[in-house]
Amino acid sequence: MLVLAIGDIIGRPGRRATRELLPELKQELDLDLVIANAENTAGGLGLTPATADELFATGVDVLTSGNHIWAQKEIFPYLNGKLPILRPLNYPPGVPGRGYIVIKQTMIVNLIGRTFMGDFDCPFRAMDKLLAEVKPKPAVIIIDFHAEATSEKIALGRYLDGRVSAVLGTHTHVGTIDARLLPQGTAYVTDIGMTGPMDSVIGDDTKSVIHHFLTMLPHHLSVGKGKTEFNAILVKIDEVSGKATGIERIYREVA
Repeated sequence: MLVLAIGDIIGRPGRRATRELLPELKQELDLDLVIANAENTAGGLGLTPATADELFATGVDVLTSGNHIWAQKEIFPYLNGKLPILRPLNYPPGVPGRGYIVIKQTMIVNLIGRTFMGDFDCPFRAMDKLLAEVKPKPAVIIIDFHAEATSEKIALGRYLDGRVSAVLGTHTHVGTIDARLLPQGTAYVTDIGMTGPMDSVIGDDTKSVIHHFLTMLPHHLSVGKGKTEFNAILVKIDEVSGKATGIERIYREVA
């Protein structure tokens, strides 16, 4: 099967690029499943029901998230509903939503890192627990690991090598060049990158970000404008064994 994972979608520019590119990519690549990180789709911070519906209409099957999923409170009731929207699995018990879903005979899991991120439950042990408890366990398992530290992402990929089909990093918004197949058959990349404005600082307006760094004063950061980049990772997986057989970066630009 062929799975496309789209990197952090940033505000209106990212949604527009997804809307313009994804339908054609689905036909061109004959995709079986599309996953997108959507925690920055509503004005660059959070997810709303309207922005979620917009992405589902483009052909996205599952929306993942991260530390910004709580920024727009109107999404909270939907996290416990039928829509395929995930928040990180290793949040403490009692928070809204779910951390994994099984769709199209595939289990998609959302995890969040701890290094430079916050006091979350251990993503390594949370994944061990999930793999032990889910029955029947699908052969194909794909993880969106929303984390800051490169070392933590690589460590999780190595830890789960051979036990899941793919570990795909999000959060830093800068695509890395290390897309590869690990020795035991897990596809890995440290960060997919973002789908958002190119002339920006990780999606935010450049002048606003520079002003913040120069003054260190609280400052509203708006989404950048102009040409948009679309970053995604395509993973080819054997549906019987769950092993990945190929991984490649997909990059497009929208004027």
